[in-house]
Amino acid sequence: MNLPERMKFGIFLGPFHRVGENPTLAIDRDLELVQWLDYLGYDEAWIGEHHSAGWETISSPELFIAAAAERTRHIKLGTGVISLPYHHPLMVANRMVQLDHMTHGRVMLGVGPGALPGDAYMMGIDPTTQREKMDESLGIVLRLFTEDEPITYKSDWFELREAMLQLRPYQRPYMPLAVASVQSPAGVAMAGKYGASVLTITVPRDPSAGPSNLQGLWEIAETSAAEHGQTVNRHDWRLSVPVYLAEDRQQALDEARLGAGRYLREYSEGTNGRKAVFDGPLEEVVDFMVDNGSWIVGTPDDCVTGIQRLAEQSGGFGGFLVQTIDWAPREKMLRSFELLARYVMPQFQGSITSVAASNRWAAERQDLLVSGRVKAIDRAHQVYAERNG
Repeated sequence: MNLPERMKFGIFLGPFHRVGENPTLAIDRDLELVQWLDYLGYDEAWIGEHHSAGWETISSPELFIAAAAERTRHIKLGTGVISLPYHHPLMVANRMVQLDHMTHGRVMLGVGPGALPGDAYMMGIDPTTQREKMDESLGIVLRLFTEDEPITYKSDWFELREAMLQLRPYQRPYMPLAVASVQSPAGVAMAGKYGASVLTITVPRDPSAGPSNLQGLWEIAETSAAEHGQTVNRHDWRLSVPVYLAEDRQQALDEARLGAGRYLREYSEGTNGRKAVFDGPLEEVVDFMVDNGSWIVGTPDDCVTGIQRLAEQSGGFGGFLVQTIDWAPREKMLRSFELLARYVMPQFQGSITSVAASNRWAAERQDLLVSGRVKAIDRAHQVYAERNG
């Protein structure tokens, strides 16, 4: 398996909050989660942009990142993603550069064409043009980041007149760049074109179609990179998967059961109109999705196995992102992320290698070390008796 010595761990925060609960408190919980991840040593959090459908209620990842940056110290914060066809590229570049300076280099730019059909519809954007608009916009954004001369450019949907940034990015030549890949090859092809990393976001799939062709997606990225004189690195590739952990597998399944079923039935299928992948009762959704490998719900050991399975299917990747879904009470969700940090992350970051080696060293020399300790104690008794005899 082509894995880095230290895999990155983080979250892909849509977010997913069921309609009917207090949205203000939901955003507060999202911020609390990022703070908790920062404390636990997670590497990154990617924040989504959505404008319709009622579940994914963060409309500006930049605003959220600005607030989260003030409450955290180490975790990197990415836009996951900015939907480029929705914005003038000069505004995208300016906002990201400002965040780059305000966070002293803790931001990452994730981009995509826009995922929710309702968003594009409300803005009068032809959905068949979104990927072309994204490509055009990203090229301009990167020029604004790197070029010294004013840029004049006229498109059928935006215009630049001698445009230039007042500030250059804090990170040089610019902040880490990632392109979202969901269901089509367009995302990985564009990542290759610009030498960007890939954010592969999994969606519920029909198991009759077989496992996702992750290896094929990466081959598209490499081919596209070669065609455009760029390079891409597997170790910058992130995979995003729904995860929920508890100390016991059945406990995890039972705790996530209702929330997982509601997410699939009410949002993925009922709101977004995705094809049903399971026609059984809501209470059995989580078991089905875990059994077909779409979700990871169980113990930390199950999560380790799931990541290893993804590594085999993909040929190797470098970042594992939990697709966060509100499918258990707040305190249990926080506990799930703690279990992942304590028992899963070390398996892929090399942080327990020397600890385990030290433990083996001591165990293998147990007789020698214990006999020395016994002799030392006996000697101490002897010296004490001689001095006080």
